[in-house]
Amino acid sequence: MESEDAMTDPKTLIEERLARNTWGLLGTQGYILGLDVGSYGLRASLIDLHSHKYMSLHRDTNDRSPQLVDQAINLGQQLLHDAGVTAGRLVRVGAGFGGPIDARHGIILMSPRAEGWERYPLRERLEDAFDAAVVVDNDANLIALAEATFGVGHDAQHLFYIHLSSGVGGGLVLNGHLYEGATTTAGEIGHAAVGLSDPARPGQPPRTLEQQLSLSGLMRRAAELGLETNRLEEIFGDHPAAKQVVHEAIEQLAATLAQISALLDPQMIVIGGVVARSGGDRFINAVSSRMQSFLDKPVERKIAVVPAMLGFDSVAIGSVALALQSMQE
Repeated sequence: MESEDAMTDPKTLIEERLARNTWGLLGTQGYILGLDVGSYGLRASLIDLHSHKYMSLHRDTNDRSPQLVDQAINLGQQLLHDAGVTAGRLVRVGAGFGGPIDARHGIILMSPRAEGWERYPLRERLEDAFDAAVVVDNDANLIALAEATFGVGHDAQHLFYIHLSSGVGGGLVLNGHLYEGATTTAGEIGHAAVGLSDPARPGQPPRTLEQQLSLSGLMRRAAELGLETNRLEEIFGDHPAAKQVVHEAIEQLAATLAQISALLDPQMIVIGGVVARSGGDRFINAVSSRMQSFLDKPVERKIAVVPAMLGFDSVAIGSVALALQSMQE
């Protein structure tokens, strides 16, 4: 994983945006806390709605068990203490988790990384700990909202975010608000099958976007082409098999984003996650150029395809943005 020094410092961006906006009746008083429960370690973000100040803390962890919630609570409480936030001044808490969530009921449905999270009552646990209203969502949705509120898409009302990492997720912001769908699972493009059935896998369904473009999917394809590696740098290296893997990934991602563009008509598409960071501008630009070639009239138009910019704090920042959004509703 990259060092934090290589990522964008979000403090100035957030404080500038806070100074230009208000959020509901409570939008000029108190504090908002955002928590990342394990997506990028443990992270806490805090904003002062009166002074428009932004503060944050993080703690590395290898824990994947539900004890992460207790650790996140402790980190949040430490940040509140360091900022001198007294009882009753915390008006809302947002939290993000790297797995499917029933956002309306505040429940983690499961974790793709560890057992023990099934039907975990995250919202209830945090409300008990902080004595404040809590909103929760999955990490990809929150990164989408973070980038649309404070990041690269702060001038866009309609934005789609796609996350390429150990899994493939997505988030959709429409009219400046996170769109969750009928069951709060909108944006989960990684679980959609893409393409036709593979003749080399008779009787098997088509692979999903996640099976093709996640870390394991890219490395599986590299192995099929003769490159055995577990290092993402080699996938974006000079080996002929690696170049073929990246070419196929660009083609598949560009075609998928063209379909999303035709359906949703976004102003901007943001690509994030470790795969996008490793591929860098060259990868993003190639996807953008190829996507445009897949768009035909009447939907043919230039759509910005850009890298995410808020870095490892993005889930915690998105949690703050979700809490702010909930104050307008």
